[in-house]
Amino acid sequence: MICCDATTSIMLVLSVRQLTKSYRSGGEPISVLRGVDLDVSAGERVALTGESGSGKSTLLHLIAGLDASDGGDIVLDGASIGALDDAGRAAVRRERLGLVFQQFNLFGHLTAKENIAGPLRWVHGLGRFEAERRAAELLDRVGLSHRADALPRHLSGGQQQRVAIARALAPNPSVLLLDEPTSALDPELVNEVLEVIRRLAIDDGLTMIISTHQVRFADEVADRVAFLNGGVILEQGPAHEVLSSPRHPLTARFLSVMDAERSKDAVA
Repeated sequence: MICCDATTSIMLVLSVRQLTKSYRSGGEPISVLRGVDLDVSAGERVALTGESGSGKSTLLHLIAGLDASDGGDIVLDGASIGALDDAGRAAVRRERLGLVFQQFNLFGHLTAKENIAGPLRWVHGLGRFEAERRAAELLDRVGLSHRADALPRHLSGGQQQRVAIARALAPNPSVLLLDEPTSALDPELVNEVLEVIRRLAIDDGLTMIISTHQVRFADEVADRVAFLNGGVILEQGPAHEVLSSPRHPLTARFLSVMDAERSKDAVA
């Protein structure tokens, strides 16, 4: 069941409320998230941006159930998952969430097709024919039909990440989470992965939360941008509005630095 905000009639897939998380370093707790609120509606693409260490990845990891929060709640498809134990979070992750993170994490001994079809069989219980049919369909969507039988070591980094995206999409998740999906790629391979994500977002209407430093990409793909700093969301709103006319000075400073680095890379 997808929940609905009674005041706005917006169909919410995900609702994060007052989420907190701290880690210990040298015996002292370090607060990484400090009361984050975030709503994501069906079909919406939300880009999380901000400096490294601002809490973007931690927020995605908590939503994905890879770690437990210290406080607050996460509601997915109308059900509270914030207080679930490890097994409960893992079950939600398998059934409702697609994960694409910085490292591709493909099975090195399996082909591209097997990396997608295998989890559908072992985890989701699909038969071999149906799993392979789904894998072939997704490889076509990410432009890799011709590499279906290739092992990961014979694929470029960009191709491996595209297989990882196809694998994440295979069980038809409610929300696709992407954590800096191009950060492990050589610069010349970044665009091929961003183009696949862009096409999936626009053509398929997938619900996505994307952590990214790629400001231009966020402007083109995201409906909304949330800027994190120091473990809180300082500013959020329509993507183009936030990225072109930020209201918070720290958002403006971050975007200015990103523009300067992009200009420097273009000259280089």
